[in-house]
Amino acid sequence: MKKLIEIISLKKDYYVGEVTVHALRGVEMVVTEGEFVAIMGASGSGKSTMLNIIGCLDKPTSGDYILDGINISGLSRNELASYRNRKLGFVFQTYNLLPRTTALDNVELPLMYNASVKSKERRERAIAALESVGLADRMHHKPNQLSGGQQQRVAIARSLVNDPVVILADEATGNLDTRTSYEIMALFQELNSKGKTVVFVTHEPDIAKCATRNVIFKDGLILRESAVQDRTNAREMLASIPIEAD
Repeated sequence: MKKLIEIISLKKDYYVGEVTVHALRGVEMVVTEGEFVAIMGASGSGKSTMLNIIGCLDKPTSGDYILDGINISGLSRNELASYRNRKLGFVFQTYNLLPRTTALDNVELPLMYNASVKSKERRERAIAALESVGLADRMHHKPNQLSGGQQQRVAIARSLVNDPVVILADEATGNLDTRTSYEIMALFQELNSKGKTVVFVTHEPDIAKCATRNVIFKDGLILRESAVQDRTNAREMLASIPIEAD
């Protein structure tokens, strides 16, 4: 399988006053096309730093990060921003939606930075992305008119609109109840079954069992990684959770 993400001898140091914090201490990691990888670890383990580097939001102190065949350490800031916008889709714990704009406008946003996409195509692609996450009837609603699960679906649609090679999710179920969490994981599993590569940071073991592989961080290194045995089918879990009456 094609390597989409290749991490080689990656180190990341932060300087707090006169103290050096070794957030990553020489990590080696590969994510291949079509995988669904859950990154886990306690607070301070390095998992969030790892995601920020994979997401091109931060640069390593040393080592190499190769994304879809390009070593990103050699890119300028503008090149990096453009590459990130084309190759990566982001889903955050807090949704990061613009509050005064509709779901449709929020999903169009990443395409605003792509000069090759005209406004008609931008609108069409945003509508298709919202339809793919089951929100065709909510596209003209603003975030405050949507539930938490619906807002996260808008965020997922936004992450898909540029057809990225990898979707990065940072605690994407962290603000959601159990039922809604499995709704979101069912959507991620569906996208993964259609070929989307997903890297998902979570501290919840139940959620990590929805992935195909778990990578556990501790003290800035990978403690262990393994294929998920008895993988949870989120849609089946969903069917077993009763719907609570209002």
